[in-house]
Formats: sequence, structure tokens, C-alpha cells
Amino acid sequence: MSRSTTLTRRFPNSRAMRRRSVLSGAALLGAGTLAGCGIPSAYVAEDRRSAPDRSEGDKRLAFSNWTQYIDTDDQGKRPTLDAFIEQTGIAVTYTEDINDNDEFFGKISPVLTQGAAPGRDLMVISDWMAGRYVSLGWVQAMDRANLPNVTANLDPQLANPAFDPGRSRSVPWQSGITGIAYNRKALGREIRSTADLWAPDLKGRVTLFAGLDEALGLLMLSQGGDIAKFGDDDAHRAMDLVQRMVDTGHVRRFTGNDYTSDLASGAALACQAYSGDAVQLTAENPDIAFVVPEEGGELWAESMMIPNRAAHKRNAELLVDYYYRPEVAAELAAFVQYICPVPAAREVLADSGDKEKAEVAENPLVFPTEEMRERLHTMRDVTSAERPELHKVWGRITGV
Repeated sequence: MSRSTTLTRRFPNSRAMRRRSVLSGAALLGAGTLAGCGIPSAYVAEDRRSAPDRSEGDKRLAFSNWTQYIDTDDQGKRPTLDAFIEQTGIAVTYTEDINDNDEFFGKISPVLTQGAAPGRDLMVISDWMAGRYVSLGWVQAMDRANLPNVTANLDPQLANPAFDPGRSRSVPWQSGITGIAYNRKALGREIRSTADLWAPDLKGRVTLFAGLDEALGLLMLSQGGDIAKFGDDDAHRAMDLVQRMVDTGHVRRFTGNDYTSDLASGAALACQAYSGDAVQLTAENPDIAFVVPEEGGELWAESMMIPNRAAHKRNAELLVDYYYRPEVAAELAAFVQYICPVPAAREVLADSGDKEKAEVAENPLVFPTEEMRERLHTMRDVTSAERPELHKVWGRITGV
């Protein structure tokens, strides 16, 4: 995928990592404790989740998202969002106030636990964290009658996550793949499998993600595990392998949002990586390649959710559905260049008559090929009961 200077400005390569970054040990255990230990004030029953919907008489909504995760033009305007406002008359307060899943969880959890007004009607949360919101009863079911475009156009591979079958409480905003990035020229060979990371010529030149939720899926897939329904044995088998690689000095280090700098500088030759970052990395250095391992890569999403007590629920649902119009999804995909959750947007871009947009349509990291899709798997959430023990072992291995 080629990218102009203007496009490079749009995609700072730390952006995806901030969304999928490692949680602190306290936060991981705290979230699990809330969900798993029966604290009365944590779980919100169904009959306490809704508030009177002001949508009909109050044409506005508040939308919280990650930084630089929506299309903008050279004047700093947001074309697709501005078009929604013009078409519907709904004023949108758009705030880029989500910088980290952990941080945002800590900010909003007291409000949602106490049943107070959240001050926002829509928010974008990474699926592995979204599962905790669902299990705690902190988000509302969406009215599918208000989501005809979602029903018609949602990518089937994203339609039934374990934490939210049928996507009743979450709808993907964008998606991505956890795979392997490596410097093909410096290494002098191709990497095809996660097992290739353990070859002798990569000793001390491999980095893995520090976050349990980020790292574990790819490692279990490499050992033949089914990450949609993995068990303790699968997780511990993968962690045992990593422990051996740490003990022998094979793993250089565990990373957060700085793995891209290790790869760019040559300090690391191969690493666990995200497809969204790979688009940026390969634009800056064509020698860097991204691969979905032969045994599979992890498909993940970041999803729109309506928090409890949202004051403009129907307005939020209209916005969710608007972004599932293929022509709107195409404009968003052309800008952010993550995996588009609306496959029909590919044809819109291919037929646009715009060279750069047509290139996006052919980018398998935005619209995966059928062959690539066969190797993509979605990981179930680590449950609150499992999390303390797994995190304790993983923390001992990583030193995090």
C-alpha cells in the first residue's frame, strides 16, 4: 500500500497500540474482581440500565472515540460525521477522550456502577474490554429495528463474538489483525508461522506484546489451540513456551506501543504486530512485511456501545447505522485504513475512480482476501475467574 505524505500525517503509528495496549496489573485484577466477586454495586441489573430517551425532542448526542480514528480533511473537519449532522439534524458532540482502555474504564466505572448519567451516548471500546462492560451490565441492548444497515452489511466474521452473540450490545467501528511483522531484507528469509519466531537466527531479536489479552491468542493458535474456546491447558502451554524463550534470551523484550520503533531501528527483526500499524510501517520501509501466520492470526474489533442511562439512545443508534452504509464505511476506511467491518465498502472504493481509494480496496489489511479470512480467528474473552491466575503467571514471565 503506497501512501503520500498527507496520508502518513493521518496515521501516527502509535495510534493502534494505544487502543490495544497493555493494562496495568491492578486494572486487570480490578476489572476481574468487579465482575467475578459479586460486589453488589458493580453489576447493574437490566431494569436499571435505561433512562428516558430524549432523542425525539432533543436532536443531539455525545460520541466518545479514540484520537485520530475518524476521517478528517485539511481544515480539520470530519466529512462523514458532518454529513450525518446535515442529513439528520442531530448535533453531535464528538470527543476524542479515549486514550487507553484501562484509563477510560477507570474514568467511567464509578459513574456506571452508581447508575449516574454517563454524559455520553456512544463510545468505542476494544472488544476484549467490551466483554467486561457486557458482563457487568454497563451497556444497553440496541434496538435492531433502528439498525437495518448493520443487519445487512456487518462482516459475518465479526457478527458473533463470544462476549456478545449476535452483537446486541456492540457494533464494530473498525477491526484489525494480530499477526507478525518482520524485516524481510535484514532477516534474509520469509516468516510464515509463529513458530518461525523461535529460529536460532532470531535469538534476542524478537519482541512480544506485554499484554495478556494482546499476546496470548496468537501464541495459542501457533500450538493448534482453538482460541474461540480455549482452556487453561491451552493458555498455560503457550505461556510455558514463552517462559522457555525468555529463559534462553530469545525474546528481546515485551512491548507496549514502542514495538514499532524496535522494528524500525533494527533492534528487533520480528515481532507480534497489528495490521493497522503494518500499513504505516511498510509505507515507511518497504522491507518490513506483515504476515498472518499459516496456522492463523487473531481478528479483533473495537466496537460502538451505548452506555447505561444514555439520554439519546435512538440518536446514537441512527449514527451507528449510518456508518454501516457502504458509501459511508468506504470513506471512513479510506482514511483510517483498518479492516473495514462493511465488506460492501470495498466495491464502492474500487469503483470510485480515485487511484488512492482504489488501492485501499485492494489492500488485504483493509479488506482481507478469502484465503486470509480462512486463517483469521476471534479469541473469546478471558473470564474474570481465569484472569487473576493467568495474569499472575503472565506477569511473572513478562515482568510487567
